Amino acid sequence: MCVSHEHDQGHEHDQGEASQAGAGRRGFLRATALLGAAATAGLALPTAAEAAPASAAAPASAASWRPDPDSRRFTLAVMPDTQYLFDGPSIDKAPIEASLRYLLEHGKDENIVFLSHLGDLTENGAQAEVTAISEAFRLLDRRGVGYSVLAGNHDVKSSTDDQRGPTPYLDAFGPDRFKGRPTFGGASPDGYNTFHLFKAAGREWMVLALDWRLSAKGYAWAKDVLARHPKTPVVLTTHELVVEDDSLSAYGQQLWDQLIEDHDQIFLTLNGHYWPAGRATRKNAAGNDVHLHLTNYQNRYFGGAAMIRLYRFDLDRKTIDVETVSPWILGRAAKGLNELERQEIELSGDADRFSVDIDFADRFAGFDPVPARPARPAPRMLVPGTLAYWRFDSPVSGTVRDLSGRGNDLTVVSVGGGSLGWSPDHHPDQPGHGSLEFQGYKSPLKGAYLRTVDRAPLNSATFKTGYTIEAFYRLPADWDPAHHAWSGVVGRTGTGGAAGRTADDPDEPLATLSLSDGPGPQWAARPLNQQGIATNWGDETAREVWWHVAVVNDGSHTTMYVQGCPVARNPHASAVGLTSVGLPWLLGGYEYAGKIDQILHGRLGDVRIVERALSVTSFMNH
Repeated sequence: MCVSHEHDQGHEHDQGEASQAGAGRRGFLRATALLGAAATAGLALPTAAEAAPASAAAPASAASWRPDPDSRRFTLAVMPDTQYLFDGPSIDKAPIEASLRYLLEHGKDENIVFLSHLGDLTENGAQAEVTAISEAFRLLDRRGVGYSVLAGNHDVKSSTDDQRGPTPYLDAFGPDRFKGRPTFGGASPDGYNTFHLFKAAGREWMVLALDWRLSAKGYAWAKDVLARHPKTPVVLTTHELVVEDDSLSAYGQQLWDQLIEDHDQIFLTLNGHYWPAGRATRKNAAGNDVHLHLTNYQNRYFGGAAMIRLYRFDLDRKTIDVETVSPWILGRAAKGLNELERQEIELSGDADRFSVDIDFADRFAGFDPVPARPARPAPRMLVPGTLAYWRFDSPVSGTVRDLSGRGNDLTVVSVGGGSLGWSPDHHPDQPGHGSLEFQGYKSPLKGAYLRTVDRAPLNSATFKTGYTIEAFYRLPADWDPAHHAWSGVVGRTGTGGAAGRTADDPDEPLATLSLSDGPGPQWAARPLNQQGIATNWGDETAREVWWHVAVVNDGSHTTMYVQGCPVARNPHASAVGLTSVGLPWLLGGYEYAGKIDQILHGRLGDVRIVERALSVTSFMNH
């Protein structure tokens, strides 16, 4: 039977009050959106007394279920124990049908890719109960929605395992129900264990739905499924595993020992059975975190009202945002909610709304490593208009050749005995696989930087028709604005005063891409058509992370990009070309009043200067 913890009941009461306080406006807005969507589709959201008949018509819009398989944001929906809604003479399909309709209505905007039910669909596993919930799930069948179910201890005889033989549950939710569905991968010979495959974020994912109790044959089948899909990340669903925060049940421990711990593909498990909701995190044999979540609301108002958990995956943010909501109560909001419904419309306690931080590429690297992007030959980087291209595939000794062939070679300048180091470290999308390590320090000034040779053609270039300047950089953890701020990444020497441009500070250099005290990139230059300094400000960029920055002038305006994204503080004023007095350019150095004033503290990768505006897709990190 499903079990509560007596010592947790006081906590559960507090959590209900917290959810009432935190869900008000958000719940109202969500309910309004749901009612609007229902009206648009011609759907009637049933009340508790108005359960839809078994032969309810399909939604007016019966298009096939088509989640976006490439979006890096997608949602996995989870429904725990619904047993009290399907209990002998008190069967009520309305709440679960409201939840299923919610998934249909929000499938596109939430990119819902799959639904997992966690077992205990019914209270007694009786034929009438199973038939009723089976009819409810036809809402998903009609639209081809991918979903999984599994048997809980109330759906089958609890003393049996997956070798129990025929049951009303198996007749309704056995493999025959899912055959031909795109997400259905297969079932164990007994029919009680299934696996499902869906595509999201451009890759394959698996839901491994396991019976209430695995037999030895069940374990062997599950291991074989994992072995046949060695590079597929897996969400394991079962009825019993976590019993409360940071604790597994006896069977949950067995499942961990015999299956989860040694299979690195399993990164998330979901179970019901116990209450209240809880979480655990354990290290598997590979040393990676496995997130184990308990979700069950049968002890709450209206038997949990078929509440659903929404696991919103965001691979770019490296996060799973989790939310718990009751679509049935949301759908009743327009008619006015009773006291308990107001508390349960949306749960906001720490166990019900939270985020899980996962670096997916790193977490999956043990079984499906992302291949490193290979180095690209220098000639491929020489797009038309390239004036200079420097890369650091090996340590610097003497002159750094300009790979464009234009003669804009670099020499090393040491200050205070400083030197340049080298590292194979590089931005993952950098053409060259290496970087120079600058070790600048403000006071006393020390370090080494690079400057173009005296007769370099670049020194006199004025870029009247536009330019693109690109660089890769990475700052170390000990980067300190007191000692390292305002060092130059790349820029030209010569002051505004020397060029007769005395507006603003005449001692500032004519052009410099520097790192502010944020740290963040800043492009400050004197265009040919301005007396003063035109400045583009980038946002702060984190330490110990590689960044690509590009400054693009199209002959009229200048735009700064970080990681290919335009920054907010790009000036609208016209900016034509760059003022020059024929003096060298610097990499890693910054001059003030004609003297070296600061030296970069960090790593610098490939640098390219082109005498025209490039599109984002032509940047070096593409």
